[in-house]
Amino acid sequence: MTFEVVKPAPAASYSSIPEQLERISQTLRAFALKLTGNEMDAEDLYQDTTMRIITNSDKYLQGTNFKAWAVTIMRNIFINNYRKRVRRNLIIDQTPNNYYINSGDNSTAQNEGESDVIFIELLRMVNSLPEDFRKPFMMAYEGYKYEEIAEELGSPLGTIKSRIFFARKKLQKMYADYYLERA
Repeated sequence: MTFEVVKPAPAASYSSIPEQLERISQTLRAFALKLTGNEMDAEDLYQDTTMRIITNSDKYLQGTNFKAWAVTIMRNIFINNYRKRVRRNLIIDQTPNNYYINSGDNSTAQNEGESDVIFIELLRMVNSLPEDFRKPFMMAYEGYKYEEIAEELGSPLGTIKSRIFFARKKLQKMYADYYLERA
């Protein structure tokens, strides 16, 4: 078995970096659009890539696949930018102005009278349920797990699940009927 040393072609036959970049610019732009999914971001990525290619042209080995080298640079820039955004946990405000940015401030006093009345009405509805449904429902509301409720009440797990389900359905109907009457 013999190995042959491949000599690169003479430097005169190679195109310059800007010429090679010009030849593959449409391919790079299409790849940037595929990566970003947005024309403006794709153009930014393309510009970053061409800048990096030009500034690092001394690292390109003549005679190797220029297109693969350029696409690798673009992909790496895209990945690095993505990781930076994730690390920063970037929040983009999509509202037309910044009015809503501080709208989460709850420093003003709120009148909770209406919500208290609704809660009292719901408690009345719960208390009107039959004992077999009310007790498991209230235990689930208080945070007990289905298995704990079944053990406490001495009933099968399936029975407890169905009683809580039917209690919820009955309460939904009672709640809807109550507010239809009020309207």
